[in-house]
Amino acid sequence: MAQDFRPAIALIVVVALLVAPRAQSRPNVLLITLDTVRADRMGFLGSTRALTPNLDALARESVVFTRAYAQAPITTVSHATLLSGTYPPLHGVRDFGTPLPDTVPYLPDLFHRAGYRTAAFVGSLILDPRVGTAPGFDRGFDVYDAGFHLRRPGEDRYHSVERRGSDVVTRAFRWLDAPSRPSRPSGPFFLWVHLFDAHDPYEPPGALKARFASAPYDGEIVEVDRLVGRLVAAIGPDTIVAVAGDHGEALGDHGEDTHGVFLYDATLHVPLLMRVPGQQAARVTSRVRLADVAPTILEAAAFPVPPAMQGESLMRNSSDRAVFAETDYPRQAFGWSGLTSWRDGNFLFVRAPKRELYDERTDARSATNLAAAQPAVADASEKAIDAFIRRMAGGVSASSPASDPALARRLASLGYVGGSNAGNASIDPKDRIQTANTLRRAVAAVEDGAFQRAIPLLERVTAAEPTIPIAQLNLGVARARARQYPGAIEALQKAVTLDAQSMLAQYELASALYESGDLKTAATHYAIVAARMPNWADARYSLGSVYARIDRVPDALVELKAALALEPRHFRANLLLGRLMTLLGQGSDAVAYLRTAVGVQPANAEAHQFLADAYDKTGKAAEAAAERRRADGLLKPKK
Repeated sequence: MAQDFRPAIALIVVVALLVAPRAQSRPNVLLITLDTVRADRMGFLGSTRALTPNLDALARESVVFTRAYAQAPITTVSHATLLSGTYPPLHGVRDFGTPLPDTVPYLPDLFHRAGYRTAAFVGSLILDPRVGTAPGFDRGFDVYDAGFHLRRPGEDRYHSVERRGSDVVTRAFRWLDAPSRPSRPSGPFFLWVHLFDAHDPYEPPGALKARFASAPYDGEIVEVDRLVGRLVAAIGPDTIVAVAGDHGEALGDHGEDTHGVFLYDATLHVPLLMRVPGQQAARVTSRVRLADVAPTILEAAAFPVPPAMQGESLMRNSSDRAVFAETDYPRQAFGWSGLTSWRDGNFLFVRAPKRELYDERTDARSATNLAAAQPAVADASEKAIDAFIRRMAGGVSASSPASDPALARRLASLGYVGGSNAGNASIDPKDRIQTANTLRRAVAAVEDGAFQRAIPLLERVTAAEPTIPIAQLNLGVARARARQYPGAIEALQKAVTLDAQSMLAQYELASALYESGDLKTAATHYAIVAARMPNWADARYSLGSVYARIDRVPDALVELKAALALEPRHFRANLLLGRLMTLLGQGSDAVAYLRTAVGVQPANAEAHQFLADAYDKTGKAAEAAAERRRADGLLKPKK
């Protein structure tokens, strides 16, 4: 068992061991981040559920920080803080899709510049820089293994928007096991492995699904623990290993189903431990922060800590550290007030329209609000938050994510509500948490294609709060997919009125109008989207498609060619442009587009029929006959 030191003694031991010379001056570093993992599920933090034998074994060889807190209950914000050692007021990542500035220090970049091989293997689209959810997170990595995409009809979520942790770990092992490749440089490595399994929906793999049928979240924790055990066993004892949760999961605490809205311990108290070769195990009970992880790893590896890092090495002092946390998710998703919290002394303070104060010594579950009874403490916490933000902001203005309609779809694929900035900032999220829960379930149902299940949920939300744009948008989408076009148009018009900047709402409104037969009004809305987002291939295609049907063929050709300039293998744009070219007597040009369409979707009979017509226009009868046989073969009913 790890020896249980008092905080001061533990940190003195850690300092002495870390600054002592080591045989390996440039140690390997493995950082494992556990997405959505509650601290109270860890055996080494007191859980009696017996879910984490591998983490418990690692803890017996590590320095365990029993009171570690995240700075945000959102994956991108928390990871930006953890990897940069800076706070949200400086790094500016407060929402999905906000770029991580290249001006802030970044742990993988620092190791890369020092000659380390660097690789990241992440478990979810939420941390994929290439799809716009986490831009800038790949800085300094030789390999950043992501490559996620939105689910196609009938596609498994674990092969599209997220990966099972077993897949993530297998990919990491392939990278670790390839030192003999001629192109692979030598030297120590910095490896980051992100395990997303515990995030909802809770679907434990294999036999764990039945074993934990009544507690699927716990089943996911068991799987995460198993994977951590595999990783630690594979890298050997001479590697620095840091394991940190990015945030927890509410599971109904204070009425919140998942995470993102509130700043209580359920979503901010996280597991944190570090094993350093040659270092004695210890338990540190002082309050610490995820912002302290990056400088601690650097010091453990005997690297200097950049002055721009705002966190402090966990080997520096033994006293409790004040903990700042924030969430902008209530504002971004629902148009309500954002929240900020401050943990200092014995108190947790939450700045909200109805402010909150809890004495954590006697009220571990934050059940009794003392803000009215102890206004002086609450006032002091308010001032401390303001002073902290002024000190940490550093004069850097945070950038906002680009207006990207696809971003809202990507967030929805993971169960997040996103895309709304309108609303009433005086609304306290704790007064509307059930609306947030219902809307999140409804958005997930829309993403799953369960439109009949989603519609009544969304109708309930919009009846109670008609001014949430994202609720009106999803109601319109669900009704449109269910072919309820008048109701869809009504909801989508409300969404556009509430948030005129939402190009996704404009696009969906145009599509519903098109399906209802109002082509000219649909063209007007598609044109707004294409003008505002000229690089969105689907918008350019859709505008071209409606132009073709209202006898604006020259304009249709312009839009379809623009779509193909952006996405040369866009199936529908190639198909329609090829068909128009055939009808205009331009068979040779038509053949090129239609051959591309057939190459993209070889099982599409219409594409083969259109290509046959184009071949006829160019006098290639044999090729036309062959394409018609292929089309007929695809159209024949299967026995």
